Amino acid sequence: MDGVTGGSGKNGNAESHESEIPSEAGLENVMKALKVPEGRPLNVVGVGAGAWGAVFISMLQKEYFNMKDKIKFSIYRREGKELSKETASKILEVINADSEVIRRLRQKGRYFKYVDARLGERVLSAAEVLTDGFCENMLDLPLMPLRVITDLTEAVWDADVIVNSIPSSNIRPVFEVIGNLVRERGRHPVVISLAKGIEYKECPEPHVLTPSGIIHDVTGIPKENIFYLGGPNIASEVWKGEYATARICGLSKTLRRALASLIRNDSFVVWDNPDIVNHEIMGGLKNVYAIGAGIIKGAAKNSATSMAVYFSNACAEMVFISQLLTGVRDPVYLTGPLLADVYVTLLKGRNAWYGEQVALGNVNPENGPYVPGKGLIEGVGAVGNFHRLLSDSRLTIPDPKTEIACSPIALLPTLSALNDVFSRKKSEPLLTSKQKLRRKSNPRKPQTGFQDPGQYFLAQMKDATATDPEARLHIFEGAHLTTQTSNAEGQ
Repeated sequence: MDGVTGGSGKNGNAESHESEIPSEAGLENVMKALKVPEGRPLNVVGVGAGAWGAVFISMLQKEYFNMKDKIKFSIYRREGKELSKETASKILEVINADSEVIRRLRQKGRYFKYVDARLGERVLSAAEVLTDGFCENMLDLPLMPLRVITDLTEAVWDADVIVNSIPSSNIRPVFEVIGNLVRERGRHPVVISLAKGIEYKECPEPHVLTPSGIIHDVTGIPKENIFYLGGPNIASEVWKGEYATARICGLSKTLRRALASLIRNDSFVVWDNPDIVNHEIMGGLKNVYAIGAGIIKGAAKNSATSMAVYFSNACAEMVFISQLLTGVRDPVYLTGPLLADVYVTLLKGRNAWYGEQVALGNVNPENGPYVPGKGLIEGVGAVGNFHRLLSDSRLTIPDPKTEIACSPIALLPTLSALNDVFSRKKSEPLLTSKQKLRRKSNPRKPQTGFQDPGQYFLAQMKDATATDPEARLHIFEGAHLTTQTSNAEGQ
């Protein structure tokens, strides 16, 4: 598979658990590794200003607040997005509940613009309020005031470290611009990608590109300079200082360990790992299966038993898909921050929230993946991408029961059911596997199907013929996809 064939030695389980390194030492390590000229500060630029991207830059800025001569931070977000009067009122409520925020805004002469916006006498932009520390997708928690740049060229021209938090569906056009700038200046930055998801490609043969693969593809930045950071990181909870862990993954041992030491703090433990491919694949898959977790939660009325069964089956499918795409047969890597990331995303997060709202009838899947106040629900697009890849007729795998070649999607009932929910046409009934078999055997007898996507999905999960998740992993031993792309990148 293009972009997902690379290995990491011993199944990618090597991981650094070195003792904590003070922030200043971590900063010096990064500057040394990147050969930053003496006397110039390290320039860290966030690209994308969703909740996690804004929190990540804010967290670093807070950690290095007293070292402004050695490191500087900024964040790029597109200009032009105007905020509603209701959003302005919400921000003002948050401001008035925090005396420190009131004092800071008054000292800078910025308080009364929020009063005017609430009264409808002026309009605020998302970039403008972010400068004051308010992220439109996380209004309840004021962040550090940020230096916001709305011109991409200005933002990244002299960047040493670019932190990418743009949704995977938008990475290519943004980084095409960045790639042109990088080639013009003749110096490669380091990229830390927080993005989840994949890009599906049909030619020359079916394959996927992960976010790091897309960035390398369009910029020419060496793979050794591109990293993925992931873990059980709910943005609001990380900003509150709740204990969290993460892994920074990439090929360069020197750089990833230096970056880990730069990022970690007392509440945010960061380990390093060479296996960027599996972590990115699982990062995309967990958003897919989190939607299903939310649907089960809503449709089964928050049943702990149903949720536990779903979690087990979802993990089995995710590991199975990862094995198919990467060739790593040992699923032991689903541990530590990676397992925790899967768990917390299925438990809490906007993808799980979205699935629950679909089940409760509060959100219509036909309205698309963007939800005001929540942003882009990345798992929706990832459902279609993974389904298209794994149902492509050019990819086959031996059926575990008959040993006859079959499509990988035939062994992935959860992914199939999610795709049914998000690909059906308006008012088209959803038929379970049993109903489809009945219709095939007796086409004249109508099958009513489900109009409620939550109840349909729950019915699909109740399959008495389903394989034990453990058996699903064992039957894969020795099997392989019969089609491999010829231009595999091997990240």
